[in-house]
Amino acid sequence: MNNSRRNFLRQTALAGAALSLPFRNELMAMTGKTNPFGIQLWTVKEALYKDTVGVLTHLAKSGYKQIEGFEGKKGLFWGMKNTELKKLMDDLGMSFISSHCENTKDFERKAAEAAEIGMKYLICPHKGAQKSIDNFKRFSDEFNACGEITKKNGFRFAYHNHDYSFVPMDGVVPQDLMMNSTDPSLVDFEMDLYWTRAAGVDPIAYMKKFPNRFKLVHVKDMAVTASGVKESCIIGKGTIDYKALLPQVAAQGVKYFIVEQEAYTGTTELDCAKDDAAYLKTLNW
Repeated sequence: MNNSRRNFLRQTALAGAALSLPFRNELMAMTGKTNPFGIQLWTVKEALYKDTVGVLTHLAKSGYKQIEGFEGKKGLFWGMKNTELKKLMDDLGMSFISSHCENTKDFERKAAEAAEIGMKYLICPHKGAQKSIDNFKRFSDEFNACGEITKKNGFRFAYHNHDYSFVPMDGVVPQDLMMNSTDPSLVDFEMDLYWTRAAGVDPIAYMKKFPNRFKLVHVKDMAVTASGVKESCIIGKGTIDYKALLPQVAAQGVKYFIVEQEAYTGTTELDCAKDDAAYLKTLNW
């Protein structure tokens, strides 16, 4: 068999495998394909406040193709107009896909500005542990209302979990309540894989329990100190086997894989972000 025919048959086999989800992992192994991945800017927040353009340039050179922001003291667009930040991202070859934000203040304006530059999500990042399960019922109504606003603007709203939402209250798991009482046509979820594991919950089993609700994940590794304290660390240096986990996550319909790191033992934020990207480049999912 000559080389051209062999290559043709191989390409045909790859195309056929791509159509069937069970062959996804085999296809990745054959092609060496890695999905585009992003970074939550909280990972580099201190450096970012000092030199926004320089840090974003560093992230692009490190291999990040997507950015997830947060609403800090410089606002949702880091002291720039929304269109100015989009142009910077375009020039760097990155996309500003999402941002964590305060969703109870001036949300109509934020949604309109996010939509103008093609963002995919605005996300509530945190609500904190509550004294009453009724508060989580109220949050669900709040999220549905935000989802109506983002839907009107042509994109989506989501909620990002921590461990507290998996702690039962009055016999009810708050995360379950929010999954069941938010409208799937309006609200998606961003699973923080670190916090889900910290709560003792299997992320894949939970995604299967609520199929097609998780469209984003935070990829954050977990180190456990000698005293048993959990903290985030450089991906690939901790206890979460992302080589095995990420293909399973992708198979559940997750679209966006966002690096986050919150502890920086012995190194800087920017070095950690670079090392995180370097590790993800070695994985297929």
